[in-house]
Amino acid sequence: MTNKEVLIGIIIGLIASAVGVILSLLFFGTGESISDSLSIAIAQSVFTKLVSIGALLNLGAFFLFVNTDKELRAKGVLIATIIVALITIIIRFT
Repeated sequence: MTNKEVLIGIIIGLIASAVGVILSLLFFGTGESISDSLSIAIAQSVFTKLVSIGALLNLGAFFLFVNTDKELRAKGVLIATIIVALITIIIRFT
């Protein structure tokens, strides 16, 4: 049961990060659509900054799980945040 709860937390954390990236593209993007904004962000080398802003939604999910005594799911969200951070570092320095 514990691995299932951690996996649920990881999935929720990755989904929250993806939604956060989409929201940050909608708010800060300069293109006419999300795909245009994504292309512009990649071309201007600001995509990693948008991913970092998008990962802020994980903070809300983490505290929601901690306050509802679902520590294993919170652990999964933390793992997802670390995964997103590592991917961001890899993208940034390659």
